[in-house]
Amino acid sequence: MKTTTRVAIIGGGVLGCSVLYHLTKLGWSDVMLVERSELTSGSTWHAAGGFHTLNGDTNMAALQGYTIKLYKELEEITGLSCGLHHVGGVTLADNRDRFDMLLAERAKHRYMGLETEIVGPEEIRKIAPVTNTDGILGALYDPLDGHLDPSGTTHAYAKAARMAGATIETHCKVLETKQKPDGTWQIVTEKGTIDAEHVVNAGGLWAREVAAMSGVYLPLHPMEHQYVVTEEVPEIAEIIEAGGEHPHVMDPAGESYLRQEGRGLCIGFYEQPCKPWAVDGTSWDFGHELLPDNLDKIEQSIDFAYKRFPALERAGVKSVIHGPFTFAPDGNPLVGPVPGLRNYWSACGVMAGFSQGGGVGLMLAQWMIEGECERDVSAMDVARYGDWINKGYTLPKVIENYQKRFSVSYPNEELPAARPMNTTPMYDIFDSMGAVWGHQYGLEVVNYFAEGDEPRFETPSFRRSNAWEATKREVKAVREAVGINEVHNFGKYLVTGPNARDWLDRIMAGRIPKQGRVSLTPMLSPKGRLIGDFTVSCLGPEAFQLTASYGAQAYHMRWFEQNEAQGVRVENISDRLNGFQVAGPKARDVLVACTRDPVADMRFMDLRRATVGMVDCLIQRVSYTGDLGYEIYCDPMAQRALWKTLWEEGQKHGMKPFGMRAMMSLRLDRFFGSWLSEFSPDYTPGETGMDRFISFTKNTDFIGRAAAEDERNKGSERQLVAFEVDALDADPHAYEPIWIDGSVQGFCTSGGYSHHAEKSVALALIPRSMAKEGLEAEIEILGEKRPARLITEPLFDPEGERFRM
Repeated sequence: MKTTTRVAIIGGGVLGCSVLYHLTKLGWSDVMLVERSELTSGSTWHAAGGFHTLNGDTNMAALQGYTIKLYKELEEITGLSCGLHHVGGVTLADNRDRFDMLLAERAKHRYMGLETEIVGPEEIRKIAPVTNTDGILGALYDPLDGHLDPSGTTHAYAKAARMAGATIETHCKVLETKQKPDGTWQIVTEKGTIDAEHVVNAGGLWAREVAAMSGVYLPLHPMEHQYVVTEEVPEIAEIIEAGGEHPHVMDPAGESYLRQEGRGLCIGFYEQPCKPWAVDGTSWDFGHELLPDNLDKIEQSIDFAYKRFPALERAGVKSVIHGPFTFAPDGNPLVGPVPGLRNYWSACGVMAGFSQGGGVGLMLAQWMIEGECERDVSAMDVARYGDWINKGYTLPKVIENYQKRFSVSYPNEELPAARPMNTTPMYDIFDSMGAVWGHQYGLEVVNYFAEGDEPRFETPSFRRSNAWEATKREVKAVREAVGINEVHNFGKYLVTGPNARDWLDRIMAGRIPKQGRVSLTPMLSPKGRLIGDFTVSCLGPEAFQLTASYGAQAYHMRWFEQNEAQGVRVENISDRLNGFQVAGPKARDVLVACTRDPVADMRFMDLRRATVGMVDCLIQRVSYTGDLGYEIYCDPMAQRALWKTLWEEGQKHGMKPFGMRAMMSLRLDRFFGSWLSEFSPDYTPGETGMDRFISFTKNTDFIGRAAAEDERNKGSERQLVAFEVDALDADPHAYEPIWIDGSVQGFCTSGGYSHHAEKSVALALIPRSMAKEGLEAEIEILGEKRPARLITEPLFDPEGERFRM
């Protein structure tokens, strides 16, 4: 057995073999895969083998498209068959919400270059004749949908990798993974010890156990999943004899997916009475076994399927496949460098391995070899979960995700399982005031406040929801008087040490402020992509506070640790510092009345310490609302005392609490972007306008400088702009296509309703050459093109006088 390698991949399912192949494809041949049994052992061998492009995250959908197109390439390289059946597929909608979701997905596909289409009941019957279309409004048809041979495809990946120099060692169980002081790894196996620079955990059903060997918890859990294969179905036999093949049909109402299998049908279910598997760990002895049939679990699903696909009821059952698959809490993969460990990579939780496996393998290989991926992979980054997550949280969320696998995914939906998890000292106070809660990164966050008999639940919808009046009320309070909300949903970091300023100058692209001042700066990848949107506050000669998105904590800490330097200490203090934002024209009056310290003369972007009431605070003159405002930070232990002081004084000035729904409306008034909408690794500073915060004059070779300067010299092809939209009852959300002169020329990055200006607003990326004031366009919202006009003047305080006053 080979005992040294650059990369050791643990796990020989479709994911491990895909990563192995893509590492060789990108130039690393000294790579090795170890498998405890045979290739495909675990979940891969009993998978239904279906593939499709439909995914709520556009980058995941693009990676699925890459995966599907890759299979023919594998066949050409290896001469092996992947058993491809490109039969197309329809996703059915039996109610308005499901149809709205399909309309939204079809719109996204326009600018992604995917040739999907919306079809009506009559067309559905022609495409998928075994379908009973009673009650069906329409469907999304995707010609790329299909299925394949799981074993043949996995072995094609493996052979292609071997042909490029990779090594595969089967019947080689891993016993230990030990990191050496230089950051390399020892993988102790039954056949001996392997020394590797990098380790990739592609353990599948055993990923939890493999991770635990290195002291890591991965939020994964296997679920039992069942599908049924029928005997011959006359309708299918007739299609075959005519030279055709029946397409896939996904029926969200019936929680089922159906495809042709030989001369019969295969149908699988994501049933509500689902069952987790191996709750206390996966046995090392499990492998090519199936679980006992449990048709009682899917009885209701089968009854529904008989109505949707009457041919099933007349067909005999040929076989029942019942086996475990592994899920993460949100159903997306866990991929990338594991925070806190050096050279340890995750390639786990890829439940849809034959839809996503190729794209995941490509992204991980790019990440390892080139240092970053070609697109934003936040949706599957293992760092989207922090060290707050545990088994007690993971299990109910995985069950919830399984049950909602085919449910409508709404842009405003808040899922209830495993909540509340983390709360601040203000939780019970806000709850008693009518808070309607959302969550971010395990933390409860107020979306808005219900009053009187308003429901304490926001109805999920693609259209304007029942949060409308409350959001309007809160926006009005901020713009006309003063609003207050928590600053708990900021990630916060303390950077200290004699080299802190120099380190920040290298890590951040923008200007690092002088003591007592605050600055805004992007953080860039080496290729000049946006990987952070930060506020930097200089507390002293060797002390700085950084704030950014709360949900990006593990992501940003991983980057800081990868770029650590002597004489610098970085601490994540996100939950060790809390407080409030007060914003609006009366904000200064409230603050001045609550402290004897001089704060009235604070300029925009000033920073001061003051005692507010009884609480020692750090105050920053800045606000994401675009209004006069202050961020007031304190020890969470004193937060309730600070609240009492601010709230009691605030009542004299018309103060109201406000939540994230109002915040997102307020920021649109000033065209402020937000993290993972306008600012993400998909975009550059020049495209998004963040280049205005880059300090090209500072004498530091900051990360991404060469790429940013190149973009400045050449100019970006796209530009972030704002449109006012003649919307009906649905506003832009994200990824709606922009039609200009009869063709799709761009897409929305985010949008919503400005309650202050009483206008629907979209932020969008379009060709820079077209970005002119007054440009007439159309934005496709839920299948309807709505007139839109490009605007350059902010809807509130266009000169910026208010937040600077």
